[in-house]
Amino acid sequence: MNYLLKLQQKVQRYPLGKTIFSRLVASKAPYFKTIKPQIEELRHNYLRASMRKRRSVENHLGTVHAIASCNLCEFTAGICMEASIPKHRRWIPVGMDVQYLKKAESDVEAICDLNAVEWETTDSVDCHVSVLDKNKVEVVKAIITMKVSDKKKK
Repeated sequence: MNYLLKLQQKVQRYPLGKTIFSRLVASKAPYFKTIKPQIEELRHNYLRASMRKRRSVENHLGTVHAIASCNLCEFTAGICMEASIPKHRRWIPVGMDVQYLKKAESDVEAICDLNAVEWETTDSVDCHVSVLDKNKVEVVKAIITMKVSDKKKK
């Protein structure tokens, strides 16, 4: 089992475990802490994360800012990759295509599903991330392209 999934299992036994785990993971890349993402469901090849709509992630219209949504997409895709990729492989984002479909006027959640990935042979993964509002309406969709390669031998 992947180290991230093991850590999740261990931490979630405690009160506020989901929040503690989410903060630990977000602190790996400190910029992610700015949106305070919450990991709702994490398993091999799948992640659902949420972000509360609050003043610090709003734009001048009072809706969730486009860049905060992008940040949530990158967090979701990256953590899903990290929880899914085999130990001998590595990844890095190389591109991002985002479509802003509707104003996000509520809390949002992002979903990334990588079940179709052939981890041993792929050299690139397109992480499709869908951001939904509280009514399950898609407000943002992103494709984040990750370059995948074997880790260098030590």
